Amino acid sequence: MVELPDASRRMVLGGALAGGVIAATAQSALAKGPGKRPKTQKSMTNVPFEVHETVRIGLIGLGNRGGGMLLGWGDVPGAVVTAVCDIRADRAKRSADRLVADGKPRPLEFGGSADSYKELLKRDDIDLVYIATPWEFHYEQGKAALESGKHVSVELPIATELDELWDLVDTSERTGKHLMLAENCSYGRNELAMLKMAHEGMFGEITNGHGGYLHDLRSLLFSDSYYTDAWRRKWHTRSTASFYPMHGLAPIAAAMDINRGDRFTTLQATATAPKGLADYRARYVPKDHPSWQEEYINGDLVTCLINTDRGRVIRAEHDVSSPRPYSRINSIAGSRGIFEDYNARVYLEPDHSGHAWANWAPYRDEFDHWIWKKVGEDAANAGHGGIDYLLQWRTVQTMRAGLVPDIDVYDSAAWCSPVPLSVMSLADGGKPVEVPDFTRGEWAKLRLGLDSRESDMPPVA
Repeated sequence: MVELPDASRRMVLGGALAGGVIAATAQSALAKGPGKRPKTQKSMTNVPFEVHETVRIGLIGLGNRGGGMLLGWGDVPGAVVTAVCDIRADRAKRSADRLVADGKPRPLEFGGSADSYKELLKRDDIDLVYIATPWEFHYEQGKAALESGKHVSVELPIATELDELWDLVDTSERTGKHLMLAENCSYGRNELAMLKMAHEGMFGEITNGHGGYLHDLRSLLFSDSYYTDAWRRKWHTRSTASFYPMHGLAPIAAAMDINRGDRFTTLQATATAPKGLADYRARYVPKDHPSWQEEYINGDLVTCLINTDRGRVIRAEHDVSSPRPYSRINSIAGSRGIFEDYNARVYLEPDHSGHAWANWAPYRDEFDHWIWKKVGEDAANAGHGGIDYLLQWRTVQTMRAGLVPDIDVYDSAAWCSPVPLSVMSLADGGKPVEVPDFTRGEWAKLRLGLDSRESDMPPVA
């Protein structure tokens, strides 16, 4: 196996500890949680943003994901990108050039070293930091952004270890600044309609859900340009974790009111053998490629079975190493019916019978979320079918209007917890492990989240 670079010093537990039961035992205290909230901290549940006439945004990480989100941030009414940063200075310059070509003010550029983002964080003309660097940097950069007095939107996952997740919760509470997982799939049209139907009782009493991230990334993982320095493929040499279940897990959790009346209690994981990447390499990758020095340990399909306090069950899956069509699964079921996506279909009593799926479109139209009705046309040409722009628009709108964010630090931590928890469970033979209560008891209180009330974007002066 290749020697890990310094950048991977804080890998998920699968790097150094996945070899045995020690991994689970060593983390049991963190799974239960650090105890009562310190007096120096206050809960961030239902805490609104301070009103911002203009939301000034700094971007850290300008590769494929950060670069793809760049113009969207600048296009939201009342938002302006004031600074851009990448370890590669030329990317920062190209990003600034793109904004100018799009008719936007030129942002300040930071780059050239691993610490360049720290200079960006010293600025007082940034209200929101958006982080889209490789996974191993999210925790460090997210925490630093909070401590610099800024709100933070972090790409998936916000952190990869339990102590890091807890530290981000504590730092958000201590600084009074929001940290939000940039979970764009939570704004999918089908996902939000499913959420409304669930909350209006269309499925009866919800009993189970199924979500995942099933995406054949093999060609991109072996590309020499798509993931800079092959950072994402290298994670498959370091960890046994379910790396990226949030796209499928988050919409199911929202429909079940996780952290808003229910919570995750235990997780147990299974994993298939790691065959897909090695097989693809053997067939398509030249023998002189650096990947031939790598050994892949991450199972092709990692499945997490998550139980909730109210007796519900969620199955969350991750597979980017197998030949298959794309799917986030996106299914929820209860005592009166079920919805399944990819392809979207529904079966509800008393509307349907005869063991035949029914057309989803009439239900989606009836339960269409207000944000799709208001902003859907503006998002039509944006990334990932519009959900990227809807995430950006809603983030800016809540900040400009002084509203509570749809996704808070507790949601972010809970949705990302399967990353380290899957490693713990697999290291202990697939036994269940406890899921932390990041809210410290506040999960039982019903409150709004993605099922937000309709509101307008404040006018731009």
